[in-house]
Amino acid sequence: MHPAVLILADGRFPTGGHVHSAGVEAACALGDIHDVDSLETFVRGRIATQGRVDASVAAWVCRAATEAAATQGAMPWAVVDAEVEARIASPALRRASRTQGRQLLRAARRIWDLDSLQEVSAVHPDGVFQPLALGAVAAGVGLSPEDAARVTLHHLVAGLVTAAVRLLGLDPFAIAALQTRIAASTEPILADVITGLPDDPCDLPATTSLLADVYAEHHTTWEVRLFAS
Repeated sequence: MHPAVLILADGRFPTGGHVHSAGVEAACALGDIHDVDSLETFVRGRIATQGRVDASVAAWVCRAATEAAATQGAMPWAVVDAEVEARIASPALRRASRTQGRQLLRAARRIWDLDSLQEVSAVHPDGVFQPLALGAVAAGVGLSPEDAARVTLHHLVAGLVTAAVRLLGLDPFAIAALQTRIAASTEPILADVITGLPDDPCDLPATTSLLADVYAEHHTTWEVRLFAS
């Protein structure tokens, strides 16, 4: 395993992801998540929808950026960024993803001194979307598209369950068991993502969840909240 996989997968990597619940805070408040079983249902739903999209984007960008670097070709950063934006209906989710993408690129540039990230950092004034940024970082440090997709799903699951523990005080051992079950079940999804990567970013999956958009917009109306999103 490439050492960078462990560094990027570490929840202590300084990108500010701990302040985002990815919809869990709203789901808990509405009663959709109230115990370990309902959390597992929620997490599996997110993996099958937004998780598949984000993993595909990260893997596609990693593959394309690696090939572009090898051939000194140009990367269509703006095109991919626009494709990701088209798959996120909620303005709140767009802001959250761009914030996390910007912070990820900033951290990676400091840690690995990657000149290759300067171009992608300049694509959008608010930052590129998080899965696009992760794919770019993965390519920059020599990871494979599969590594990029796996880290993406790991971050999604870890962020969701960690937020639920903080909000509901769930048993951390039960949560660790949940993560183990889910990790095993993501392997077929990862295989589908990698074998199904298209040549054109316009053909990336668009299996997003409208409920996630509703959660995000509802969350922005709260005066008091624990998480930024």
